[in-house]
Amino acid sequence: MTAKAAKALFASLAVVMTLGATAILTSCDRKAPEDNAPMAIVAKTVDPHSYARPQEARVSHVDLDLTADFQTKTLAGTATLTLITEANAKQVILDTRALDIEAVTDASGSPLKFTLGKGNAMMGKPLTIELPQGAQKIVVKYKTTKDGTALQWLSPEQTAGKKLPFLFSQGEEIHTRTWIPTQDSPAIRQTYTARIVVPRDLMAVMSAERLTPEGEKVQGHANQRAYRFDMKEPVAPYLIAIAVGDLGFAPEGSRTGVYAEKATLAAAKAEFTDMQAMLEAAEKLYGPYRWGRYDVLVLPPSFPFGGMENPTLTFATPTILAGDKSLVSLIAHELAHSWSGNLVTNATWEDFWLNEGFTVYFEGRIMEEVYDKDRADMLRVLGWQDLQATLKDLNDSGKSDFTRLHPDLRNIDPDDYFSDVPYEKGAAFLRMLEAHFGRKKLDAYLKGYFQRFAFQSMTTDAFLVDLRTHLLHNDSDLEKQLKIRQWLYDKGMPDNAIPPTSEALNEVSAQVAAFMEGASAKSLSVQGYSSPQWQYFLTHLPDNLSPDQMADLDAVYGFSKSHNSEILFAWLQQAIKHQYQPALPAVREFLVSQGRRKYVVPLYKSLMAQPGWGVDMAKSVYAEARPGYHDVTRGTVDDIVK
Repeated sequence: MTAKAAKALFASLAVVMTLGATAILTSCDRKAPEDNAPMAIVAKTVDPHSYARPQEARVSHVDLDLTADFQTKTLAGTATLTLITEANAKQVILDTRALDIEAVTDASGSPLKFTLGKGNAMMGKPLTIELPQGAQKIVVKYKTTKDGTALQWLSPEQTAGKKLPFLFSQGEEIHTRTWIPTQDSPAIRQTYTARIVVPRDLMAVMSAERLTPEGEKVQGHANQRAYRFDMKEPVAPYLIAIAVGDLGFAPEGSRTGVYAEKATLAAAKAEFTDMQAMLEAAEKLYGPYRWGRYDVLVLPPSFPFGGMENPTLTFATPTILAGDKSLVSLIAHELAHSWSGNLVTNATWEDFWLNEGFTVYFEGRIMEEVYDKDRADMLRVLGWQDLQATLKDLNDSGKSDFTRLHPDLRNIDPDDYFSDVPYEKGAAFLRMLEAHFGRKKLDAYLKGYFQRFAFQSMTTDAFLVDLRTHLLHNDSDLEKQLKIRQWLYDKGMPDNAIPPTSEALNEVSAQVAAFMEGASAKSLSVQGYSSPQWQYFLTHLPDNLSPDQMADLDAVYGFSKSHNSEILFAWLQQAIKHQYQPALPAVREFLVSQGRRKYVVPLYKSLMAQPGWGVDMAKSVYAEARPGYHDVTRGTVDDIVK
């Protein structure tokens, strides 16, 4: 741990101990804050998704020594935890789920008493460890189990190379506790080091500096090698990540590069040639990149998300490898998380929008800098379009509470809150502020925000205090005029939201109208359409297309065979809706070949909405595809396909 990190952790703990008995400020009737008010609020916030009691004993550093066994599909070894404790602390409570805890000792190897509480399916079991007076380190010997949800072990057949197995982790939101026994709350930031032993023909990477690029010999085990890692800055536990596979690396710039399976590496390198330019654009906007290198790891297709912003090493889906850089806004998004999410992190999952809303806004600004405003505006319109559909779906399904930026998630799995709301409503809030204050003032505020709270966690309440101080200047009338509290705490969209516009997409609407009025697909003026334009075209087709019109579009533009996953997804949604039989094999292939939840979930919902053939197809495809999906995806689709 760096001296700076240790100082920040001790300062935070001091605030907790000093203010722990003080009533938590509510979201109303706040007075003008003192300089330390935001962090005082964060320190008193209780994370409903963690058993930890950090005011008594807090994990500040994790040192892992684990061996990956692809035969048993387990990680086994030790986690040595460094603690910051209250003077009279008698125990530390860790979060665990689906872990086999074998022993707990102090730093000298003396056994410590421990108990696993009852817990529940969502949060797992609290691991309570009795502490000797003044204990600063504990060693937990453990191994993962098949019931863990963070790790996915892939057979060679499930990889791009088809020769060697693969392992990757996905810790967000509360899955890290299924492979590391620690305090699994984003408010409890931790530095970490690791030694990972893997089969000799595989490479290990983590979200940290790789100290042994080629690995090192393991004494007595000629068929293994070990990799060592070091993350010097405190990160939220969900950002501790690992991957092991037949990996190669290709540099893209002085501070950027790409890891991928060797079979995918050339395509990935060609796709991400703008990474260095994106990094420089981001720094120009909101200050220096604080994590050393920025690399991207392209994972096998079962990865459940578009990307995961693990520090120094974004995990990315291969579905963005379109061959023409048309989907690289995802890289801009994950890079932006290096500021909004990794540098300043949501303190609880009820504050998730502080990660994602800021990042969607930041992503748009990067896209403007590297490409142009037209491209960024098109992406904003598509995001707004998705948000409107999500708001309707949530209201129609009785989940209107999830239309809040700051929902009450007590006793609710944070995975269930995942939607466009924290992303797009959060970005719309910042665009509203931009429209009122202008970019220059908002940019100055955001840059200062990232500096003030670097390597710390943030709540919505604390953010509001900071916003009042540094942008609103405690002008209560202006706060009411801008409807700040409605944006942050109320359901739905305030009436001062500003829908984004795009001239390029307005022109697309004219071509949709022409097609519906009888123009042939070949006669449309769509030459040179970008991916967002085709997405807009397909999502705005009406519900009454004839089979001949569907066939005309597919014959001319080859949508069923598109290599652009966004275009293909939009087309397959239309194919299901219109029962377009020639495209149904492509639906099956798409669902079986990749497990990205953004695509998988809506397609299964669409199939299940078609009585008879659609339901039968959904069940048949899911039976085939489910073993290859990550647990995060399975957990959602299991509730859809019944």
